[in-house]
Amino acid sequence: MIPKNLYYTKEHEWVKVTDEGLVVGITHYAQEQLGDIVYVELPEVGSEFNAQDAASVVESVKTASDIYMPVKGVIKAVNRELEDRPELINEDCYTNYIFIIDAEDADLSGLLSADEYAEYLKELGE
Repeated sequence: MIPKNLYYTKEHEWVKVTDEGLVVGITHYAQEQLGDIVYVELPEVGSEFNAQDAASVVESVKTASDIYMPVKGVIKAVNRELEDRPELINEDCYTNYIFIIDAEDADLSGLLSADEYAEYLKELGE
């Protein structure tokens, strides 16, 4: 459940490097911990954030959780489909991204590889 072609954060976001930008969503672990997702607060396109800034919020029947920027950048696009169907994240968290960052020359060195993220989950007892 940890795709090898993505980067990860310790806050349980995944990052996919594409020609469009850095695509960001939450991991299987995160959506599993949240439970049934009922609302996603999307950031405004054009908003600029620093790495580790809260850019979005995902709410579930259990709790609300901030979604953090993995790197400094500008929100280029958001997944508007989540406004009407937030449960898509529960259905397939690696297809249903939350936002795309325009982050030219982004420093990805602070992100985890799939293997490093798997090790991190083991430390958490998962």
